[in-house]
Amino acid sequence: MKTILVFPFLFLLVLFNTLHAQDAISADSIIKQHIFSYKEIQVLEDATGKLGISDITSQNNNLHFSSSKTFVPKATHRQSTYWYKIKINNGKENSNSFLLEFYDQTIDNIHLYAPTKNGGYQLHNFGARLNFKERELHHKNFTFNLDRNLKGIQTYYIAIKTEQPAAVMIVLKKTNWFIQYGLREYMLLGLLYGMILVFCLYNLVMFFAVRQKQYLYYVVYNLSIGLYEVSSNGTGFQYLWPSYPNWNEVAYGVAIYLAVTFSMLFTREFLHLKQKLPVLDKIIIYYLVLRTAFFLCCIFVNNHLFVYKFIEIIPVTLALYAGVYIYRKGYYPARFFVAGYSFILLGIIIRIIKVLNVGKMPFGPINFYSLSFCLIMEMLFVTFAIGDNIRLLKKKKEKAQRRIIRELESKQELKDKLNTELEQIVARRTKEVLEKSEIIEAQNQELVLQAEEIRQMNELLSLDNTQLKKNITEVTEARVMSKMMSFEEFTRIYPDNETCFRFLSELKDKNSFSCKKCKNTSHYAGHQPYSKRCTSCDYEESVINGTIFQNSRIPLNKAFYMVYITYATKGKISSYKLSEMLDIRQATCWANLNKIKGLMAERKQEFKNAGQDGWNKLVLA
Repeated sequence: MKTILVFPFLFLLVLFNTLHAQDAISADSIIKQHIFSYKEIQVLEDATGKLGISDITSQNNNLHFSSSKTFVPKATHRQSTYWYKIKINNGKENSNSFLLEFYDQTIDNIHLYAPTKNGGYQLHNFGARLNFKERELHHKNFTFNLDRNLKGIQTYYIAIKTEQPAAVMIVLKKTNWFIQYGLREYMLLGLLYGMILVFCLYNLVMFFAVRQKQYLYYVVYNLSIGLYEVSSNGTGFQYLWPSYPNWNEVAYGVAIYLAVTFSMLFTREFLHLKQKLPVLDKIIIYYLVLRTAFFLCCIFVNNHLFVYKFIEIIPVTLALYAGVYIYRKGYYPARFFVAGYSFILLGIIIRIIKVLNVGKMPFGPINFYSLSFCLIMEMLFVTFAIGDNIRLLKKKKEKAQRRIIRELESKQELKDKLNTELEQIVARRTKEVLEKSEIIEAQNQELVLQAEEIRQMNELLSLDNTQLKKNITEVTEARVMSKMMSFEEFTRIYPDNETCFRFLSELKDKNSFSCKKCKNTSHYAGHQPYSKRCTSCDYEESVINGTIFQNSRIPLNKAFYMVYITYATKGKISSYKLSEMLDIRQATCWANLNKIKGLMAERKQEFKNAGQDGWNKLVLA
């Protein structure tokens, strides 16, 4: 009997392990490279940061590993240590050598535990906190050569701890493809830096030619972008400051600050904001002061503040708005300026989407080099704008010279042309008078039609006034009979939005939560007051979502009273009376009154014997 009971238990145990088993990647089956994702990489977050490899490999802690819920897992909490487990099947062939590559160069510390022949694990250290010379392979990305002599499925553990959020993309590559890809990547980076230097030299030449400081600002901006690129992709740490990891931690923040500052200074000068848009010019100055204060806090107080790079969308938006405004005012070189900064805004949005892990992003050149491409396009278009500005200045100068010549020549012909011009003016004015007469006649006809419409509207208003007086009498009688509250009395109970939100939250809590997108029943507090965020899909439901007040634009306590008084008078109050009581347009009161009456008609059975508090049932739509 005991044996019969054991077999079902063993079957369920095997089935459970099969459903939660981690996929092992066969090294011999991949063509060039493979990115570990979903069930191929398992994650364990150590909030204490005290677990070691012996703790992680124990049976109890292994049960806490779970498959990645995203294509590429992320390390978001700076206090935690993130453990990742991957499995590689070496098979029987040794014809190809393989390595592991980590794409994110901003990770501070990586501890990779590789299996050994005796069943233990050997520690290998990587990370941006170490000198570049301490890396096993001198490459801008963190790389590790696999031991192909170990047969079968081998398990690798990676512990990552970093100050700023990082995308933990682990890639299994063939060594020959790694070399080809690396040479191609370094060649493209060389072209990128070369283009940046070309733009710098071009604007430097323009500065010495016209002696306008805006071009010098743009030179420093281009150099700052170059510093940001070498800082973010790791080539700066490889070639410029390999022995200064502390500088490597803040170099990108310094580069961004310089780029933003000189970009704003260039915008002010190039678009002549001080003369054409002084209000925005002062806003940019105030922003630069605040940005400088924030930069000093990042340098001297907490370097971790540099991770908030999304604030750079503010200066880009200001510059883009200034460009659009100045272009609409007739300054045509601004069209290239707008095109360039549109690319920057696009690049920042793509980077924000990547950081927030919103949607599915392509893990390739479009994702990793989108911002670099957008920056190059911005430099290209702004260079066009500068050239167009020079062309415009030259054109204006030539036009002024031609105008002087024409004026000198026209003085001799002025007397003869004067009479001809006067005759043309008289003919044109006569034609305009005739046209205006026809317009006035047409307008008179329209006025006659409007007078007829006004008469019809007055008749309708008379009928409405008669109905209004009748409704006022009925509502007054109902108020006397039911002793309903006035708006002043009602606002003592619901004085502000906070009270109304709390009431709606308590009313909705009587019903169980169900996400409108994925039907999940678990939630936690959202960003808005009394809102709820789904634990599964992060959809946030506001407190007024699913109520009669959703999409309402009137003050919430007035909307509450509108529901109450409509229920209390059984819908017999008029929109004119509501407009007078609540100081809201009659059309708005009429629309909301019809909406409430419709709900009362639909739920007529629910309101039988509901009492004075029956209006509460109208709240949930």
